[in-house]
Amino acid sequence: QVHLVESGGGLVQVEDSLRLSCEYVGRRPFSSTAMGWFRQTPGKEREFVAGISWSGGLTLYADSVKGRFTISRDNGPNTVYLQMNSLKPEDTAVYYCAADTFSFERLPKDQAASYDFWGQGTQVTVSS
Repeated sequence: QVHLVESGGGLVQVEDSLRLSCEYVGRRPFSSTAMGWFRQTPGKEREFVAGISWSGGLTLYADSVKGRFTISRDNGPNTVYLQMNSLKPEDTAVYYCAADTFSFERLPKDQAASYDFWGQGTQVTVSS
C-alpha cells in the first residue's frame, strides 16, 4: 500500500551537511501519515533519529542529533526530509525512512514498532 524511497546519502567529511529525502508513494494520503527517520549500523539496534506529525507542526528528535538535524515535510510532493548539519563520524549509518499509519494524529513516536512501512535505506558515511 505504501512505498518509501530514500535518497541523498553519500560520503562526506566531518562538519559537512547533507539532506536526505524520502519519497512517499501510496494510495492512502501522505497528509494523514506521520513520518520518521531511523538509522542503523552493524551490530546495533535500529536507532530513532527524528519524527514528524501529519501537519509537520510537531517534531521529535533524538538527543544525539538535537540542534544539528532538522526533519521537515512537503505535502505537495509527498516527501519528508532530514537536513543533517555538523555531521560527525558517529552519524555514519544506514538511514531509513518510515511511515506511521495510525488512524488519528498523535505525537511523533520514537519506537520502530510504531511504524508500519519502511524504505530500503540510504548509506551516510562521515569521514574524519
